[in-house]
Amino acid sequence: MPVTVTYPGVYIEEIPSGVHTISGVATSITAFVGRTARGPVNVPVTITSFRDFERTFGGLSIDSPVSYAVKDFYLNGGSTAVIVRLYKPGAAPAAANGASAASDAPARPPARRGQQSQAIAPAAPTSPGVATGQVDGGLQLMAANPGAWGNRLKVRVDHDGLQPAFAERYGLTVNDFFNLTITDTAPHGQTERIVNVTLKDTPRRVDRVLLQSSQLVRVATQDGTLSSPPVLPDPETKLADTAFDPKNVASLPGLQGGADSAPLVPADYLGAGPAGPGIYALDQADLFNLLCIPPDTRDGDTDPSVYQAAAVYCRERRAMLIVDPPSSWQPDKSPPVWMQRLIDLGLSGEEGRYAAVFYPRLVQADPLRENQLDTFVPCGAIAGIMARTDTERGVWKAPAGIGASVAGIRGLAAPLTDADSGALNPLGINAIRTFPVYGTVVWGSRTLRGADLLADDYKYIPIRRLTNYIEESLFRGTKWILFEPNDEPLWAQIRMNVEAFMADLFRRGAFQGNNPGSAYFVRCGADTTTQYDVDRGIVNIQVGFAPLKPAEFVIISLQQMAGQSAA
Repeated sequence: MPVTVTYPGVYIEEIPSGVHTISGVATSITAFVGRTARGPVNVPVTITSFRDFERTFGGLSIDSPVSYAVKDFYLNGGSTAVIVRLYKPGAAPAAANGASAASDAPARPPARRGQQSQAIAPAAPTSPGVATGQVDGGLQLMAANPGAWGNRLKVRVDHDGLQPAFAERYGLTVNDFFNLTITDTAPHGQTERIVNVTLKDTPRRVDRVLLQSSQLVRVATQDGTLSSPPVLPDPETKLADTAFDPKNVASLPGLQGGADSAPLVPADYLGAGPAGPGIYALDQADLFNLLCIPPDTRDGDTDPSVYQAAAVYCRERRAMLIVDPPSSWQPDKSPPVWMQRLIDLGLSGEEGRYAAVFYPRLVQADPLRENQLDTFVPCGAIAGIMARTDTERGVWKAPAGIGASVAGIRGLAAPLTDADSGALNPLGINAIRTFPVYGTVVWGSRTLRGADLLADDYKYIPIRRLTNYIEESLFRGTKWILFEPNDEPLWAQIRMNVEAFMADLFRRGAFQGNNPGSAYFVRCGADTTTQYDVDRGIVNIQVGFAPLKPAEFVIISLQQMAGQSAA
């Protein structure tokens, strides 16, 4: 602010530069929606590795095509993913004491003579599909989220290592505290030890500590939701130590009654079924760039109505939908056959600019079935290749060609020839092909508006994704403009900052042209914002760019040189 002059002397005033740097957003955050073995329901969870997926969502599951798609994503170069787990109540609870398709834990042996029974009595059901149990003394526990995985949880109470000085800090005695050890008996399952918790109303009350510190269990609540009051025994209750054989963890008392999700139907993905908000749970995610919706079963198909709604949603969120080919698609050299298949998808409208389909499906070894070969959808691998291409070259580079190799597969469900590819490409269907030396690669980069006859501005995937990137970056990077005085000083600052962003993209090779003037323009001034706009509080910014288009066809002309006649 201006300096107030009061005495003769030198005054220093710092003047803002007017620079508001526009940072480019991420380009390959991939959202996956569907059933998983475990994990938070209808909550978008960001992960950065497949190990994160294993820790939070249980890793690979035979009944979860999403889990295989996430694996393919990271095998092919993916970095950041957002997982939305859908769960539909209705499946029969798995057997007690941890018996489930994903658990090989031995059954609990009967108690020895003279030993006090430590079995956890079943708690009153709190939420469909959530494993529950009650420790002797009335402490009711439930798995952190629904699924048969909760039946593998074993719980132990002990009073080892409690310190009187710690208890005095809360005005309690050491007898008011206890420790909980929760063990997931699944292969590679984790063990949590929660120490110094109590039933009394302190910051160390067991329900509060478990909510903050445990990924496995919670204190049961009245209706199974975290917002409802916990079901706690009398604060004066003393919990006894659980008998424990270190050589047989499976003999510990465990939770029971957990059940995996029932099969999903289209309404569950669209937010109209009991599974919850479906794809719209991504409203809680700040940003995603690619969307994958694998079918609910590995040999099934995602319903076209789900893809149609997802494409509209991607348009709203400036994202790209990766469409998996239906299992019924087989190679055919007849364009009318492929045209009918595209019509059946229902993605030929404007929303098709935000979607791309890749054919065929992938053949991989299934580690959960002794590496037997099976067929899987390609969306996860394609998203990983896009992420890898973005890192190596930029979002303006088509994620196709001999560098776009598909890792982690044994082959294709339907090997394609040049003639097959010639029938697919003009219609906007991207082929996945196998070549000698190069291996299996992505051999197409068109959106579902990429048919030659449409001549759409967004025919190519890199143009659509580059446009999404520029739009989202400018949307986030120009919010400082709001409520500034709408006149030439503001317009000059806008031009300076947006031009700096576009110039950086030009230097990195994102646009056509050999100079900035032929590659892009930024306009903001009296020619774009009239006095009528100013009176309504509007400032208009016009940004144009010349996108790069991939070289799909290389034509080499050869001519024999005839002998020259003598002059």
